[in-house]
Amino acid sequence: MSNGAERIRMEVMIRFVRRFFDGTLETCIDSIPIRMRPKSTSSSRCCIYHDRAVLRYRLMTLLGFSCEEEIDETKPLVSYLADAKQRTRPDKPLSVCGAACAGCPDSSFLVTRACRGCFARPCQYACPKNAITVEEGKSRIDEALCIKCGKCAQVCPYHAITRTAVPCEEACPVGAIRKNGAGVAEIDYDQCIFCGKCYSKCPFAAIMERSEMFAILSAMKAGRKLVALVAPSAQIQFPGTLEQLFSAIAKAGFDDVVEVASGAERTMDHEAHEFVERMQAGAKLMTTSCCPAWTQLVSRHFPAFSENVSRTPSPMLYAAQIAKTRYPDAVVVFMGPCLAKRSEARLSKDIDHVMTFQELGALLAGRNIDIITQEPWRFTNAASAPARNFARNCGVTEAVLHEMAEKNLGANFTLNAGFVNGIDRKTLPLLRVYAAGKTPHNFLEVMGCEGGCACGPCSLVKE
Repeated sequence: MSNGAERIRMEVMIRFVRRFFDGTLETCIDSIPIRMRPKSTSSSRCCIYHDRAVLRYRLMTLLGFSCEEEIDETKPLVSYLADAKQRTRPDKPLSVCGAACAGCPDSSFLVTRACRGCFARPCQYACPKNAITVEEGKSRIDEALCIKCGKCAQVCPYHAITRTAVPCEEACPVGAIRKNGAGVAEIDYDQCIFCGKCYSKCPFAAIMERSEMFAILSAMKAGRKLVALVAPSAQIQFPGTLEQLFSAIAKAGFDDVVEVASGAERTMDHEAHEFVERMQAGAKLMTTSCCPAWTQLVSRHFPAFSENVSRTPSPMLYAAQIAKTRYPDAVVVFMGPCLAKRSEARLSKDIDHVMTFQELGALLAGRNIDIITQEPWRFTNAASAPARNFARNCGVTEAVLHEMAEKNLGANFTLNAGFVNGIDRKTLPLLRVYAAGKTPHNFLEVMGCEGGCACGPCSLVKE
């Protein structure tokens, strides 16, 4: 775990899992925040009572509720637990906890103590709006005049001018999160592509994920048959081998485990054939369709570009078809590092729930299952290396190229690949250029996360 926010998320989930399986969740859930923040400990925020309030909201989201839908602050968690038993899966994967949000000040440029009030006054001369004056030997920025162009910071020889930012707003590539009238972050779900960047970048952990963990654990307790679909990036997220991880998942309560890489084999086959067919029909460009954040970006912000996106289903959807064919009545659970997969899974009749790698890690820890002590899982049909490499940047392109070479496809033209390694404010202008038809490539791989799925917002290990 790379920071305190991830540690708190994991601790809450592990406690939740342990109390569920020892049968004390109903009697203990309201005391979890108190046990995590007893009077004798120091607080992370202004006081332990504030800490406890935030932990309470975190448990609400773990039950699948959003912080925004709370209408009775006195309602105990045990009542939410009772409601969760009758609740369908969350319609939106994210929630903003107002109690946790710090109400960060708007982004601005500040003059630090490093300013020397130099004679050259480069900051003053660079400012196009005359927003900088020098008072008592120090530069001062008039925020009423400043347009935040950053030219003063660029020319300061002492790097004395720094830019402050609102982390969640800065991280969002489409401007879907902004402060409301109360100064609390608010998500515009009509614009949101569920990339999860605000979730991973908020230093106060105020962006919370609405979990499906309770429904999954309840299905286990009810004796339902459960099948896990494990994303290819799992092999670098957990200790031990992939075979040992699959055995650990089975020991945790799943009846079978399916490699999503098996679905990736179908994706690479269909995508290779689709690419060849499109090029032969005179198309100029086809983009990959595996990343749901990318497909959401196109449908919500570049709808005219939709015709260029591959129609091939993602590996998750193909893997779900494999699972449902084997076990028509099973509860199918996708496991991966991605928040956007929750949104994609809701559109599939073959996927019942989504569990992130962070949640899977908490499940294994909560059940005291040590991966590296497990006997290796026996694969009946292990996925190919190109399919297992889907999770990395350029992995999809390499798999399609491999498939084209294996089946001698596209002999009359060359696949000229381009890559978008992460959707952010820097790459968005490039995507707009591509959407306008100005690209030298005929195949474009787009990954929402820099580094590929392996670096998703719900990863346990950040490469």
